[in-house]
Amino acid sequence: MSYIISIAYMAVLLSALFVLLRWGQVRCQGQMPVGTFTFVALLFTAGLDMGLVMLPLTEFPTYAAEEAYRFANPLAIEFGMWGPLVWLMYFLSTFYFVVLEPRLRVFEIPAIKITYNLTVIATCAFTCYLFLVSIPNYIGNISQPESWAIVVFVIAVSVYSSGSINFMKVLATSSTCMFVILSFVALMTAAYYYSGVGISGLTENLGLLLEYFSNLHRFVSPITAYHEFYLFWWFSWSIMIGQFVSIFVGGLSAWRLAGAMVLLPSIPLGVWFAVLYIYFEQSIVIPPWLNWFMVVVGIVFVINSVDSLIRLYGLNLGWTKSRLGWKSYYALHFLLQLGLVMAYQFTPFRIEWVGLVVIGIYAATYLLMVQRRAHVGAAVAEARNAAADG
Repeated sequence: MSYIISIAYMAVLLSALFVLLRWGQVRCQGQMPVGTFTFVALLFTAGLDMGLVMLPLTEFPTYAAEEAYRFANPLAIEFGMWGPLVWLMYFLSTFYFVVLEPRLRVFEIPAIKITYNLTVIATCAFTCYLFLVSIPNYIGNISQPESWAIVVFVIAVSVYSSGSINFMKVLATSSTCMFVILSFVALMTAAYYYSGVGISGLTENLGLLLEYFSNLHRFVSPITAYHEFYLFWWFSWSIMIGQFVSIFVGGLSAWRLAGAMVLLPSIPLGVWFAVLYIYFEQSIVIPPWLNWFMVVVGIVFVINSVDSLIRLYGLNLGWTKSRLGWKSYYALHFLLQLGLVMAYQFTPFRIEWVGLVVIGIYAATYLLMVQRRAHVGAAVAEARNAAADG
């Protein structure tokens, strides 16, 4: 599967560059435009989960020890697993849903629509399942019933949030602010336990990120089986996140949209990883109160991810609150997600399978774009005219 993911990843990245070079001035506006900060907050929280907050500390030792990663420091490797190239995929799918899909209507073709929404439902539930099996790594000495209780809470709040766009916006912006505060608190805590660490230490670590950019080409194809898993994971999310955030694009040109979606999320990512790298380098044990702060922020991120996917497939399939009524809406999505999470415990489901299906959807979309190239040209011209009128 390494060849498949390498070819697919390269094709998507080159497509994103084509869009920027050919259609960089095309205006992009969604159905419910919001300000840039709210848009980036929705993107940042929908596209990430608890792994962002907790995983790096478990992954730094692996990247430091394994020969395959020796071409760069562990911090640069970690950044590469989550960094700019991933967000460039999200930009491409967002541009497609804002500018091209309204005319092409590829995702209204029954076979593609059903297949695509099944991947959204499966990924949504799989996100909760991964959270379930990872909870013991985040919270020590937690029992299985307690883990399930947290997952049930996450699903319950996510379903509620998915039915209220205002609550979703508030939750996304609040969790983004919480993440910024967490980064600052974690840095100050590291400085307290190790007096040699401070802003200068953070700055030095941020400098280590340059090794990612000097080795950018290495991240285009799988470095190891673990990196391959990451690539399939991002592929499985790429179309979904693009469709979800496309609704909120606030009239940006393609160039500015790419900047908002690639550069702005990468800054807090780089800062957070640089802070955690201090703990790894100095072997600082995270105090319990800080660990709980990280857990709380991570749980909110999981809710932000799950609610966006529930809202997405609900809109696509017509399973909305306005159509079903609040009680039926809540019961349907809550029981569906909880049932699938329970089912995953007894199946060998792998996210790579979802990634393969999504790659197939990409291939079908490219083919239909070639067949309907007149519609592509008309959609771009319409967007350009809108930019000129604006």
